[in-house]
Amino acid sequence: MSTIDLFPPKSESTPTTSWSRPPRPKIITRVAGFIGRNWARVGYGYYIEPTWLRVNRMEVAIHGLAAAWDGLRVAQLSDFHSGPHIPPGYLEDAIERTAAERPDLITLTGDFIDRGPGYVDRAAQLFRGLKAPCGVFAVLGNHDYAIHTARGVRRYPDLHRRVTDALANEGVTVLRNQTVGLHRGDAQLLIAGIDDLWSGEANPEATFAGTSGQVPRILLAHNPQSVLTLGTHRADLILSGHTHGGQINWPGWGRLLLGKNARRWAAGLYPLPRQQHLYVNTGVGFGWRFRYGVRPEVAILTLRSA
Repeated sequence: MSTIDLFPPKSESTPTTSWSRPPRPKIITRVAGFIGRNWARVGYGYYIEPTWLRVNRMEVAIHGLAAAWDGLRVAQLSDFHSGPHIPPGYLEDAIERTAAERPDLITLTGDFIDRGPGYVDRAAQLFRGLKAPCGVFAVLGNHDYAIHTARGVRRYPDLHRRVTDALANEGVTVLRNQTVGLHRGDAQLLIAGIDDLWSGEANPEATFAGTSGQVPRILLAHNPQSVLTLGTHRADLILSGHTHGGQINWPGWGRLLLGKNARRWAAGLYPLPRQQHLYVNTGVGFGWRFRYGVRPEVAILTLRSA
């Protein structure tokens, strides 16, 4: 009877193998990878995202909103920064896409021009023919006052009046510390607009004078920090812009261009006390051509009774 050795002894000629950890990438490889990734991001941020417009649709519950206003579709556009740096046809396309949404109400929250009076008329003409059943309303931004910092000095003292008049000539109602009442039967909705925070002319008391705190209201305020000036005034939905969402939301670094206070309300929908809401639009245009992780937008907000 024969036996089989299941574990024969290894001979000197039997090959052996051993596993070892692969060598780590050399530092030059890591640096090259880092440069390559970020160079691609820079190209994308300059050529693609600044004009890659998106439509953001959402629903917002409004306390005490009458059934007659339930389902109201509000379009918001902000921060056009019309000037020679904006590609031809881009802003016009944003307006066309807004009109295609067939909103009931259109709101424009400031910074129609970038710097100086040269593009005032061209900026206003963007809205020629733009209509909505409940109207087209606007407020001015800091650039419309020729103010570029919180403590800035106006280079063109009458610029805001020129922007206001040009928009009015194209059928846009500019609200400067004013409130307008909209009616559907016996149901009322207020549309208010407050002057830009940096202009020094923002006046919440004048804005809401003579209005009832029992009536739901939408407030247009270019700078979201305007929320801090409202006190006890009711503002169920505040529509703002100004921040551009920082224009850059870099992986691992965040919104590099926004200070601590601005990051609090950088972009998107935020809940506020007393069942109020703030929506900060990332804007349509740009002051300098670069966006990363913060695409330009048209916002469509559908109001719901709550």
